[in-house]
Amino acid sequence: MARALRRLHPSFWAPFVFGPASRGDYSVPVSHKHDEFERASEVDLAGFEVETDAQGHHYAVRKEDLPKEAV
Repeated sequence: MARALRRLHPSFWAPFVFGPASRGDYSVPVSHKHDEFERASEVDLAGFEVETDAQGHHYAVRKEDLPKEAV
């Protein structure tokens, strides 16, 4: 029996092992909660500016490290 289950696709045997998937109500909009960690991340990321070099590579630079005319 176990040998036969190994050959089957996981989408076939997973509900038998783990139970049915609980997907919730599709009609309810997704609510994104902004907790303290997310607010702290937004504050930290606000101190960076995205720069692009001549080859098109993107990188972050701290705003305090930029020349005064660039800020």
